[in-house]
Amino acid sequence: MSKLIIFNKPFQVLCQFTDEGERKTLADYIDIRAVYPAGRLDFDSEGLLLLTDDGKLQAKISDPKFKLTKTYWVQVEGAATRKDCATLIKGVHLKDGMARAVSCKILSEPALWERIPPIRVRKSIPHSWIEVIINEGRNRQVRRMTAAVNLPTLRLVRVAVGEWSLEDLPSGAYKQVDAL
Repeated sequence: MSKLIIFNKPFQVLCQFTDEGERKTLADYIDIRAVYPAGRLDFDSEGLLLLTDDGKLQAKISDPKFKLTKTYWVQVEGAATRKDCATLIKGVHLKDGMARAVSCKILSEPALWERIPPIRVRKSIPHSWIEVIINEGRNRQVRRMTAAVNLPTLRLVRVAVGEWSLEDLPSGAYKQVDAL
């Protein structure tokens, strides 16, 4: 049976098991061997990362042709509005083409673990949270999309990929689940 690992990746951890530098990697948190990330999550992003030992499952999760949804909670600089969300759903122009959210909504501040180091918030500029769901996964896509509507990303947390979610898994923890 295939292994499927749900990992809550902390801020500034590489989505690989080795690094030539001094950065933290998956090996600092996961002691299961012969599993590989199914997709990526930026060094500066947090949250759900799936790992598996099954190549077909890895492709199903990470290949854009399968259009698996990815749900992000995004803390942005500025006061996000419904109009901003409508623009993200309609689509924004990025250097590598149009990018659209499947859905977007304003969130009240979610109950999340403390990020280390904490976000640098400016007292004179408000911040807000939005939930963005995409079915692509281009490099730094959500960050570039929020910037396109003048809402720079302060914190980006992936909370779900397809049917898999973080639920109450603490930052830096993982669990093995049944593959669908």
